[in-house]
Amino acid sequence: MQGTRSLIRIGAPALLLAVAVACGDDAPDGPPPGTPAEMPFDEGTAGDVQGSVVFEGTPPSPEPLDMASEPDCAAMYDETPTRDLIKVSGDGQLGDVFVYVSEGLEDMQFPIPEEGTVIDQQGCRYIPHITGVMANQTFVLRNSDGLLHNINARPEVNRPFNISQPVNMDTERTFAQPEVMIPLRCDVHGWMISYVGVVAHPYHSVSGDDGSFDLSTLPPGEYVVTAWHSQLGTQEQTVTVETGEVAEIAFTFDEGMLAHADVPMADPIDPHDHHHPLDVRARRLAQDGHGTHEHGGHVAGPMGPR
Repeated sequence: MQGTRSLIRIGAPALLLAVAVACGDDAPDGPPPGTPAEMPFDEGTAGDVQGSVVFEGTPPSPEPLDMASEPDCAAMYDETPTRDLIKVSGDGQLGDVFVYVSEGLEDMQFPIPEEGTVIDQQGCRYIPHITGVMANQTFVLRNSDGLLHNINARPEVNRPFNISQPVNMDTERTFAQPEVMIPLRCDVHGWMISYVGVVAHPYHSVSGDDGSFDLSTLPPGEYVVTAWHSQLGTQEQTVTVETGEVAEIAFTFDEGMLAHADVPMADPIDPHDHHHPLDVRARRLAQDGHGTHEHGGHVAGPMGPR
C-alpha cells in the first residue's frame, strides 16, 4: 500500500500537468463585445447599503489540519495549523460571508473592472477563503509556496478548469457567467478549499472579521440582498436604496442552521475529507471497477454541500 501511494505521488506532477492541458489550460477570454465602459446610471444619484453579519450560539471549535502526509507544508508551521469553518470573532461577528445583490439589477449592464483579484496559495492554504468577482473579470491564481499545487474548479454553469502550478507562478482566469458559488480545491493537498462567487455586477462583498460588509454606489431602487455561508446556507433581505442615503441591514445566522443548511454550490466538497484526492480517486475506481468517477475527484460526505 505504501509503495503504491509513493508511485502515485511520483507521477503526480506529470499527471496533473497533463490534466491541466486537457481541461483547457488556455488564456482567459477578453470581455464580451458590447461590454459598457461606463456605469449605466448617474452615480450622483446613488446610495449605499452597509451591514453586518452575526452568529448566535456556540460555533464549532477550530479544526486541526493534518499536514503530516505533506512535510513541506507542515514545516511552514511551528504548531499544528487549524481552520475555522465558521469564523466568529468578538461578540459573534461572522466573517467569510459572501453578500451580494441577487435581484434588482437585471436590466443593467456594468463595466468589468480592469483590476483583477488574487487568490493566493500561502502555507498550503487559499487566501482569501471567499472571493467575489464579476463575470468576465480576470482573477489571478497565485502560487506563493513554490510547491506543487493543482487548482481544480468544477462549476456547473461555467467552464471548468484544472491547473497545475509546480513552482512560484501566476495564472489568470475568468468565469463567463454568474454562478454562486464555485468551489476550488487543490488536488494535491486535500484540505485546501476556496469559494468564488461570480455575479453580473460590482455589488458584492465578503464580511470581514468584524462581520461588516459594504455595497456602495448602488442606483436608487429596491433590491434583494443575499448572504451566503459555506456551512450555514443563505439568507435574503429586501432593501430600498435612496439617493445619498445609507441603508443598513443585518443578517443573523445561528448554530441550529449548521445541521440542516442548504448551501447553493457547484460540485460540493466535504471539507472534513482530508484524504489525498489522488488516493480517493484511485480507491473509488477500484471499488467501482470502471471509470464512472473519472470526472470527479472528491467525496461528497454525508453532511451534504459544504
